[in-house]
Amino acid sequence: MFPALLPNFVRADLPFTHGEGVFLWTEDGRKYLDFGAGIATSSIGHAHPHLVDTIARQASQLMHVSNLYRIPQAERLAQRLVDRSFADSVFFCNSGAEANEGMIKMMRKAMASTGRLERTRLICFEGAFHGRTLGTLAAGSNAKYREGFGPVPGGFDHVPLNNMNAVRDAIGPETCGIIVEPIQGDGGVRRADIRFLQDLRAVCDEYGILLGLDEVQTGMGRTGKLFAHEWAGIEPDVMALAKGIGGGFPLGAVLAKGATARHLTPGTHGTTYGGNPLACAAGNAVLDVIGAPGFLDRVVHTAQHLRQGLEAIVAKHPAVFDEVRGYGMLLGLHCLRPQADIQAACSQAGLLTLPASENVLRLTPPLIVTPDQCDQACGMIDSACLAMCQ
Repeated sequence: MFPALLPNFVRADLPFTHGEGVFLWTEDGRKYLDFGAGIATSSIGHAHPHLVDTIARQASQLMHVSNLYRIPQAERLAQRLVDRSFADSVFFCNSGAEANEGMIKMMRKAMASTGRLERTRLICFEGAFHGRTLGTLAAGSNAKYREGFGPVPGGFDHVPLNNMNAVRDAIGPETCGIIVEPIQGDGGVRRADIRFLQDLRAVCDEYGILLGLDEVQTGMGRTGKLFAHEWAGIEPDVMALAKGIGGGFPLGAVLAKGATARHLTPGTHGTTYGGNPLACAAGNAVLDVIGAPGFLDRVVHTAQHLRQGLEAIVAKHPAVFDEVRGYGMLLGLHCLRPQADIQAACSQAGLLTLPASENVLRLTPPLIVTPDQCDQACGMIDSACLAMCQ
């Protein structure tokens, strides 16, 4: 009999019942240290009291009204994000794929509305992942994700990451802009160089095209700044957010400068659920925590501690790992053995991790993780390596 729940995921046999902070428990009482955080989504951990109380209070009052009416919770969250970013305006949606779709549409609409109708093509990067809709599959570069779904939308040109010569060669009279992830999570935890991001901003200014950043995974404090592009000292024209913005509650956002955002006039783009009172109440609660004085400084300190621990693991187990990738709390271990085997061994040791392309084990703990918990995770990885070597 075909299962009632569509089997399009390869799910681990781990039915979790509850969580607290950086830990999860299964039905039979097994305890796990969660260094996956729901794919970098449970940004302030599981069952955070402020987030739980905020959601419960808002759910008891009002969950959904649609964007036919004013939504004070969305207005407040939008203003707070504008105050903390380059942006002048925010559009709320439900997921990272929707945020990236909205960003793509906004970039193309800005060109069309200013008389540059031919400028529809977007430069993207090899290894990129932007979502599972047909449009975001086209923006991404992984061919296996497109297999069997017929033709995807055109207008996307892929070039190697960190290669400005290739970027310049790809720019033509039809180019609308560039979309880049500051760190490719699914693509192997590969970081765009600081200089490369700065050069992308400069080349967009030079050619009069738009710079779009996919910060679905890197945004909301994941790298130790609220947005990863801040490390490069640049500003995009438009940016997609999701994952950590809702702390586990579905929420996405497109942030944009006014010159880009103003072209999405009434009727040009929309959403039924996006920006509803419950989701935006959750978003405000998460921002309360991440935006508190000293929080991001602690993320930077703990991330450096975690990286040092992972570097020591690589040095101790050169037959298993050869490199630590990424930045902040988005890190990866490049594996010399099958990543799936190492991930399974980590799970046996009590540590939850994530896969990534290029045979990389990805680590994205909640941002509230402590140095001691990072040491505990490194000890579990060490135990997994020893078990594999035996």
